[in-house]
Amino acid sequence: MTDAPGASRPEQPERPGRAPRTRRPRRERGARESLTSITLVLEAIMFFFPMLVVFGKHTLPPAVAFGGGLAAIVVLALASRLTGTRAGVGFGWLLQAAILATGFIEPFMFVVGLVFLALWVFCFVKGGQLDRQNAARRAAVGD
Repeated sequence: MTDAPGASRPEQPERPGRAPRTRRPRRERGARESLTSITLVLEAIMFFFPMLVVFGKHTLPPAVAFGGGLAAIVVLALASRLTGTRAGVGFGWLLQAAILATGFIEPFMFVVGLVFLALWVFCFVKGGQLDRQNAARRAAVGD
């Protein structure tokens, strides 16, 4: 049985002895954190295709091609959540080098790795500039 639109639902009883639940405010993310995180997610999505190429060309055994590809996808996706810390950004730089190194398995990955490295550097630099501009703007408004 479903509720009809506009029908009122019974009020939830207050839980005795407990304060009502409130959501924590979201942590404000800077431009650098957001942009580098997006780059890592794009790399994770992209890594599906080289995995298929390596499998299709029989460069590696199927278990290694799919296992390594899926592992790289998971690591890149998880690393995108860490870009708010210095260690996370450092890990992101390390992952850029690892993606470039996959060019030794499939040579076209040197080109793809360079494109994503350029995107990573751009997002890192431009994000830092935007964060500094936003901090200066907030400081000026606060005065």
